[in-house]
Amino acid sequence: MKKRNFLPDPDGLLLIDKPREWTSHDLVAKVRNHFQLNKVGHGGTLDPNATGLVILLIGRGTSASAKIMGSDKTYEGEILLGVETSTQDADGEILAEKDPSGVTEEQLRTEMKAALGDQMQMPPMVSAIKMNGVPLYKLARKGQDIEREPRFIHIYQFALREFNSPRLTFEVQSTKGTYVRTLAHDLGRRLGCGACLSELRRTQSGRFSLSNAWKMEDILLWNRDELAKHIIPIHQI
Repeated sequence: MKKRNFLPDPDGLLLIDKPREWTSHDLVAKVRNHFQLNKVGHGGTLDPNATGLVILLIGRGTSASAKIMGSDKTYEGEILLGVETSTQDADGEILAEKDPSGVTEEQLRTEMKAALGDQMQMPPMVSAIKMNGVPLYKLARKGQDIEREPRFIHIYQFALREFNSPRLTFEVQSTKGTYVRTLAHDLGRRLGCGACLSELRRTQSGRFSLSNAWKMEDILLWNRDELAKHIIPIHQI
C-alpha cells in the first residue's frame, strides 16, 4: 500500500497543455503521483485526441471546480467535410461519405454564422454523460443508442480561418458543455455533405489561456518546490 503523504499540498491551479492521447484523468493521476499530492482534480475534460488547455485543481484549489468548469471556452480545430462517423470525429467508424467539392467558402461562412447564438444541442452517444450511472460511451460500445436530453448552449463565435476543401480550420467560442464535434457534425448536415471533427485544441478557459500553460515533459522535471512556484494561487482564481 502506498504510504500517505502528510506534506501540505500547494493550493491553486496548474495550467497544462494536454498532449494527444492523454485523458484529463491521466493528467490528474500523473501529477498527483509524481508530486505525492493528496488532493488533485481538473476543471473540465478534453477528448483523448484533443489537445490544449486543461486546468488542474490542487489542494484547496479544488473548491473552484464549479467556477472553472462553468466558464466559457475557446477552441481552434479542423473539420473534414464529406465524412460522417459514429463518434462525430475522425476516431469513429465511417458511417457515410459524400463528395463535398460543391461546397463554397460563402456557403461555409453562411452556415457557420447560422450556428451562432442560443440553442439546444443533442449530446453525442460517445460522451461521458451518464445514464442511470453508466457513461453513454460504454452503452455506445455495446451498440446501444439511448434517448438523450438536449442541452442549452450558446455559441459566441464560429469563425472560418482557412478553407482548402475538403478541410477547413476554425475557431469557436462557446459556453460550457458544448460538444465541438457535434457542432462539426451539424454543420455537415446543413451543408448536405456530412462532416466530422478531425482536430481540436482548447486555447482558453474563462480568463486562463493556453499561452500560460506548461507541457507535461517540463512539469515532470520539477520538484514540489518548483511546482509551487508555477501554481496560480487561490486569490487569483
